[in-house]
Amino acid sequence: QVHFVESGGGTVDPGASLRLSCAASGRTFSSYAMGWFRQAPGKEREFVATINWSSGNTKYADSVNGRFTISRDNAKNTLYLRLSSLKPEDTAVYYCASVAPRPLQVWPPPRAHFDSWGQGTQVTVSS
Repeated sequence: QVHFVESGGGTVDPGASLRLSCAASGRTFSSYAMGWFRQAPGKEREFVATINWSSGNTKYADSVNGRFTISRDNAKNTLYLRLSSLKPEDTAVYYCASVAPRPLQVWPPPRAHFDSWGQGTQVTVSS
């Protein structure tokens, strides 16, 4: 069982930046892709960004494209999300998730392929 530990959330002013981290531990970690999702109060969980673990290819939601950057450190089995130019509407619990290797891969992976999830970290943007 893979276990994810997220960190880096907090309360910031509009326009500020944060970096979220997601460290994988447990059994030998093997992933096709990882991603970040977020869930605001009263809303559905939504896709934010995903990265192919080997190639580094990335995909972003339109709402964060150009402001957020997803990256990974393969040696540390750690996923990152750099959040810049934060807006109040970015307030949410942010979750990391992974896609296990499978015979037929799809890029970008659909949400249903994300099968291991972290516990979430709160990001609040408020003045």
